[in-house]
Amino acid sequence: MGFMSADTIVSNLVQIIPSATLYHFGVLTSNVHMAWMRVVCGRLKSDYRYSKDIVYNNFPWPEADEETQRAIAATAQAILDARALYPDSSLADLYDERLMPPELRRAHRDNDRAVMRAYGFPTSTTESQCVAALFQRYAVSAEGATGK
Repeated sequence: MGFMSADTIVSNLVQIIPSATLYHFGVLTSNVHMAWMRVVCGRLKSDYRYSKDIVYNNFPWPEADEETQRAIAATAQAILDARALYPDSSLADLYDERLMPPELRRAHRDNDRAVMRAYGFPTSTTESQCVAALFQRYAVSAEGATGK
């Protein structure tokens, strides 16, 4: 996941958010969103097939005030800054679990913590607990949308 210039043309296999901010990037690259994605995302063979209709549109975003959004944006920028330290590396290289640069690992850890704070999750929250809490939030929002 990353930012593209306005003149980039993408195929139908790429999902884009035209007016995404660093805050959006931070939440979407967090362990919270990745936990949601791993549970609700479709698959083709063993590869994830991210869908705006199933994954993104149903994702329960945190209710984040401006200060929280700024904090997440700052940690998101740190992820991009850490990536920029390795201009000759692909995302596959950067995210190889054995070779991930320490600056990038630290930036993601800080981003994960900022997003977890936005949800009110303790940093000790397991992935299963995170997904359960996200589904509870989803159920409440879906209930409100249907008026039941």
